[in-house]
Amino acid sequence: MTVVTIDKDICTGCQECTKVCPVFAIEGNPHEPQTIVEDRCVMCGQCVQKCKSYISSVDHGIELYQKKRAERNLPAAVTEPLFAAHNVSHIQEVIDVLDRKAKFTMVQAAPAVRVALAEDFGFPLGSLTPGKMAAAFRKIGFSRVYDTDFSADLTIMEEGTELVQRVTKGGTLPMFTSCCPAWVRYLEVNHPNLTKHLSTCKSPQQMLGPVFKTYGAKLNKVAAKDVFSVSVMPCTCKEFECSRPEMKGSGERDVDVVLTTRELGYLIKHYGIDFANLSEEPFDPPLGEYTGAGVIFGVTGGVMEAALRTGYKLITGKELKDIDILPVRGNEGFRKAEVQVGDLTLKVGIVTNLKNIDPIMEQLEAGTLDCHFVEVMTCPEGCISGGGQPKLISDKDIPEAYGQRRKGLYDCDKGLPLRKSHENPDIKKIYDDFLKEPCGEKSHHLLHTTYKGCEGGHH
Repeated sequence: MTVVTIDKDICTGCQECTKVCPVFAIEGNPHEPQTIVEDRCVMCGQCVQKCKSYISSVDHGIELYQKKRAERNLPAAVTEPLFAAHNVSHIQEVIDVLDRKAKFTMVQAAPAVRVALAEDFGFPLGSLTPGKMAAAFRKIGFSRVYDTDFSADLTIMEEGTELVQRVTKGGTLPMFTSCCPAWVRYLEVNHPNLTKHLSTCKSPQQMLGPVFKTYGAKLNKVAAKDVFSVSVMPCTCKEFECSRPEMKGSGERDVDVVLTTRELGYLIKHYGIDFANLSEEPFDPPLGEYTGAGVIFGVTGGVMEAALRTGYKLITGKELKDIDILPVRGNEGFRKAEVQVGDLTLKVGIVTNLKNIDPIMEQLEAGTLDCHFVEVMTCPEGCISGGGQPKLISDKDIPEAYGQRRKGLYDCDKGLPLRKSHENPDIKKIYDDFLKEPCGEKSHHLLHTTYKGCEGGHH
């Protein structure tokens, strides 16, 4: 499926996109339209962020601008320049379902969305606005406003348990995180023999999808087929992920549509909502409760830190006292850390930006990668810098934007009363009432998956 594309009518061949593509999937001569080689593309959308070729109604006339907007299925409320590199939009599908009111709509939003969305409404870079975002979802007309931070906590319960099982029972090590779909696609395409190293856990988005249409449907007394599940992500590749044929743990397509952070901005404008003056509102319980560990999934190293906070408890039976695990924070290309967990010296690695993956893959192939657990994020600083985030027109704004978004998530984590995934009372409740135990039979069916190249994998 086409997720990210370059409009040849607009592309000027500046080749800014070719410089940022982590997998060298963009080809073309200078000053001529560029082409994305779909077989190599991991759909991360960094080209979308970097693209400088655009049309606007001011510079190119309203007629051409409206033609291009119609081709992209964008609502009339969108008046900003349209760039050559763009993700294929599914916003009209969401508008149609909301306006018909024929479905029970549930929405989730990733941690990184809440530190970037407000930038499109004139707020300072990195403004943290989860309460305004929740209020906007309600005004738009979603039946339930839930949160991917909840399923980030759920992911840690599953992934932490899986890591402990692999470490203590002799499973495939090192184990790699699996919540970045662009990284998963890269591995499936380029190193299918190594996909056994991936955690079998679905991403937080794809965990909450089947939970919406099973547990969530039951809580709201609706049938799974009547639930329309929308996800708002900082990531363009999430639309590819939700369309994978195995993502039907609920018996239905688990996530019906993914919108980017930018497209949520379009949706808010389409419904004429004054975002700046919205009062703060909470997410709906129980699938909207979260801890600080769920929040930091949006930054590079955050998944690792969240996993260590809970992994410590799973391995030792005791609570980790100093939960700010600074050695895993940062944005260097590859960093390693050792964390003492009881008698075990847990060796971890964090890869930031897929451009830095090749040496790691060489070590893995050679059997010399001395790690138990490795986090990989495709984008330059993790999800806060995703291809679906608000576009930063000036390159000089990038360091400040990423720094402030990162700070916003860490500040949020620090300010929450609960900061470890296993402390989330509604995570405890979903296991008590529905899933029973992490990595158990029901969890395995709904929350885990296989990969192309894995033994028994068929996708």
